[in-house]
Amino acid sequence: MAYLISEEAQDLLEDVKKFCENEVKEQCKEYDVTGEWPKEIYEKAIEQGYHALEVPEEFGGPGLSRVDVAALLEEMAIADAGFATTISASGLAMKPVLIAGTDEQKQRMCDLVLEGGFGAFCLTEPGAGSDAGAGKTTAVKDGDDYILNGRKCFITNAEVAAFYCITAMTDKSKGLKGMSMFLVEKGTPGLSTGNHENKMGIRTSNTADVVLEDCRIPASALVGKEGEGFAIAMKTLDQARAWMGCIATGIAQRGIREAVAYGKERIQFGKPVLKNQGLQFKIADMEIKTETARQMVAHALTKMDLGLPYAKESAIAKCYAGDISMEVSSEAIQVFGGYGYSREYPVEKLIRDAKIFQIFEGTNEIQRIVVANHVIGR
Repeated sequence: MAYLISEEAQDLLEDVKKFCENEVKEQCKEYDVTGEWPKEIYEKAIEQGYHALEVPEEFGGPGLSRVDVAALLEEMAIADAGFATTISASGLAMKPVLIAGTDEQKQRMCDLVLEGGFGAFCLTEPGAGSDAGAGKTTAVKDGDDYILNGRKCFITNAEVAAFYCITAMTDKSKGLKGMSMFLVEKGTPGLSTGNHENKMGIRTSNTADVVLEDCRIPASALVGKEGEGFAIAMKTLDQARAWMGCIATGIAQRGIREAVAYGKERIQFGKPVLKNQGLQFKIADMEIKTETARQMVAHALTKMDLGLPYAKESAIAKCYAGDISMEVSSEAIQVFGGYGYSREYPVEKLIRDAKIFQIFEGTNEIQRIVVANHVIGR
């Protein structure tokens, strides 16, 4: 794997590889069929601290660079993209608080994670996908509290989260500038989940609605200031997109590994199919695309670590990796031929997992708008 990572991360990477080989890769096949959330697998991952890789060192975390974490996350994605998505989505939920929260909020959130909790980022609504500003969830000030009402949909980790970062309108008349961000803990009266999604792919991740019915929270749950919610959410997604590119790259890498292993064993016309130059070129193109995606992810994350502007690079990483993940997965199936279309073999799952990476956390059409705006201006 061509990430340049620290010695500490190299040691941890070997541990993650062994863990994924022994506890994730084969075990997730059953859960991909049933759609159940593999609680036992995640409990084992929590024991190893793999769910808390993005907790900053100052709040009790491992103190890894973003590129270090990317190497570990890709290894998880190679084993199972849904598993990696659960881990990454929890990191996504942490970002609004790390970007704009108070020290007290940051410490509380990180403590919840270190205690074994996952997080959920709640922005999307039934009528507000790419157009996040069309959200109808409200937060009405009532004395020293806010009362939240509304419904969020397609929320990763919804049913298993210990905390939620939720956007809500505090002043509808101001449009996007009337949106605010709130940190809400599991068990808060009025917060519930529903409509568990029976998904095409990443089936080992949990996706459901988050429902807010007269959910009363203290004013101290406000992240940043009133009206800053949309800006915080966009800064969050600017970071998170690179992580989605990382997982998509892992799916593509798995496709290459499976295609090469099968292509060396499959005999046609008296020789392994990979002896045919047509398939060799196919494998070469798969590798070129995957390595390019990986390096774009690393570049975006390096710029984040250095405190340099990264929004364009993160959008490119997510868009490109999502697209090539679909392409490489499709080509892996082609190498397998008819067997690749069968659920008895591992590659059909890859294309089911890959598709969502062109959609969530900003569709690839939205990513192209982001890139274009950076190149030609708004």
